[in-house]
Amino acid sequence: FSRDESKQYDMQKEHRGDRRLRFFIGDVRDKERLLHAMDSVDYVFHTAAMKHVIACEYNPFEALKTNLIGTKNVIESSLECGVKKAILTSTDKATNPCNTMGVSKLFAERLFTAANYYKGKSRTVFASVRFGNILGSRGSVFPVFRTQIEKGGPITLTDPAMTRFVQTREDALKFIFHATSLARGGEIFISKMPVVRMSDFTDIML
Repeated sequence: FSRDESKQYDMQKEHRGDRRLRFFIGDVRDKERLLHAMDSVDYVFHTAAMKHVIACEYNPFEALKTNLIGTKNVIESSLECGVKKAILTSTDKATNPCNTMGVSKLFAERLFTAANYYKGKSRTVFASVRFGNILGSRGSVFPVFRTQIEKGGPITLTDPAMTRFVQTREDALKFIFHATSLARGGEIFISKMPVVRMSDFTDIML
């Protein structure tokens, strides 16, 4: 379920013939569409968000519509559809946030935690997981560096001493599924991730 038809088209080609999969074009801002997509669903992984720091700074109200109103819609739709567990994917930038994106993701975590207290008799479990930079994922800095290197530079590295928490896609998937199995309601799961100095990482890429 996403509003990115190009990505969905690529995924449909990759998984052609797998009848377990359904693809829905939609936006978490549209609760009616969410309700339709969640029909008969047991587990929800809420990954939709505005994730770019600069985009959120320049478009703070749009960030709030997606990261907060969208999260509220996911919570309410999960309850109405009787979902067993809903897991929010958050970010390490939600720790002591200093920008709109980090603040909005921290607030989204709080909404998921609070949902366990106002859900009434519903058995739906809400929990969150925090990720660092997933290597190669869209929106991470590493594909940006790769493109800059392929074009001959320069690499836009603000501070060589800056560090980032990193993890592979495989580790991220294992982590979120493990957290889902452990979740009892209200937890924020944080993986112990390796730290990489950005100057070391760019040296390796070069």
